[in-house]
Amino acid sequence: MNILDFFRKKPVAKAVEQVKQKEETREYFSRHYLEKQKNRKAIIEGINKDLARVNPKSVPAFAMDNAIQGQFEGSKNAYRISSYGASDELLCWYITQSFIGYQACALISQQWLVKKACVKPAQKAIKKGWKLTVNDGEEVDDKIIKQIQKIDKRMKLKKQLVEFNSKKMVFGIRIAFPVIEGWGPEDYKKPFNIDGIKKGSYKGFTQVDPHWMIPELDAEAVNNPASQGFYEPTFWRVNDTLYHKSHLIIVRNGDVADILKPTYQYGGLPLPQLIYERVYAAERTANEAPLLAMDKRLTVLHLDLEKVAANPATFEEQMAAWAGYRDNFGVKVVGEDETIEQFDTSLADLDNVIMTQYQIVAAIAEMPATELLETSPKGFNATGEFEENSWYDRLEAIQEDDYDPFLERHYELLIKSEFDGAFEVDVTWEPMKSPTPKELAEISDLKARSDTALATLGAIDGVEVRDRLIADEHSGYNGLAPYTDAEVKEMEKEKEDAMNQENGGNNGDKKEEK
Repeated sequence: MNILDFFRKKPVAKAVEQVKQKEETREYFSRHYLEKQKNRKAIIEGINKDLARVNPKSVPAFAMDNAIQGQFEGSKNAYRISSYGASDELLCWYITQSFIGYQACALISQQWLVKKACVKPAQKAIKKGWKLTVNDGEEVDDKIIKQIQKIDKRMKLKKQLVEFNSKKMVFGIRIAFPVIEGWGPEDYKKPFNIDGIKKGSYKGFTQVDPHWMIPELDAEAVNNPASQGFYEPTFWRVNDTLYHKSHLIIVRNGDVADILKPTYQYGGLPLPQLIYERVYAAERTANEAPLLAMDKRLTVLHLDLEKVAANPATFEEQMAAWAGYRDNFGVKVVGEDETIEQFDTSLADLDNVIMTQYQIVAAIAEMPATELLETSPKGFNATGEFEENSWYDRLEAIQEDDYDPFLERHYELLIKSEFDGAFEVDVTWEPMKSPTPKELAEISDLKARSDTALATLGAIDGVEVRDRLIADEHSGYNGLAPYTDAEVKEMEKEKEDAMNQENGGNNGDKKEEK
């Protein structure tokens, strides 16, 4: 009996439909939506449109239906690199890595991995908080510092800072505008002057997405490459109001070359632009895992191929039915003279392949894979120590480059508005890595040994040691009250008497010897 004869009279419609559904599912996960040859003309045409706004003469005159070689030459001429021996294929690939637009950045940032790469560093950098200190010689009551901290909470300052950095990563640029009650367009158009802040006029900051703003440059910024503000917008127009750049807090995710600044609308490099292709590859690789798990078994059935070729339609119908009835738990029936074999695809290193793709995504985002994915790293055999140190360096860079300028302007405006600029404050960030209890104990032991050695030499005394313990919030004795002036004088007197007695005793011994 032949296997085809066994299934010849069985209903096959349902089985054929199941096979079609499986093929549609496979096609959904495996089809790559980027058709490079098809979209190449549109890509180059968009690049030339951007360049036309910068320098109309730089755009080559050639029809978009020319040969591919003509398109390559047009792109090279557009960027004025036709005289160099760059490979056309490679060069065109790099050109496609240019600015994708703010709307595309916003859409891509919705994806869970891209969103996490943009937001998590901003949240981590601010988690430990900061302290305010007055170092300009003015005496400031602690109640005033607490009052400032309450105002910070009312203005949702931490939320503002997180948005400031995360949206910078999404769009490549972020601008914060101060809100001053009583100011009009003419006030914002002039350069910033702290003396224009009146009592209670400062209301905080507002932030605007870049597609609502128009950069405007003055003659110096456009015509003088030697100027410090060359190709740096002098004003930013928002809702028919011109804001002079001195009023604004502007941060960018890296600076592009001058020739590319108009293309990027005088912003920086958006993280979605840098990461979206690699995120797609990682997610697509992960999507292949369930398909491989379901289709890893290949069944080979030995048949007479001459009979198959004689009636291919019947063969396809019967094989569809056979595949429809078959599953991992079913029974396969073959004829007495037929042979069937099964080959399994090994999935041993599939998890490493998938995790390696996500680790590349983490590298582009400049954060450890353990932070991005919140799981143990695989594939690179990393110890984690270097990644941790690099991660803390990144967070400290965010504090210094993004948060410090924001906080400095915020407290400058706040103190002028609420306290008439009577003092200045400095921002001191808490350490990113908190020591463990064991590490604190070891540090305290080293400090105690140092205090003992210095006290033995007479460099310090018990009063200074006690003051250090009180000032050290990790000493365990920072709640002690400092010595009063009377106690200090009494201790000094006792010390002096002890020294005099010791000297007198020595003198007496010398007299007896004589």
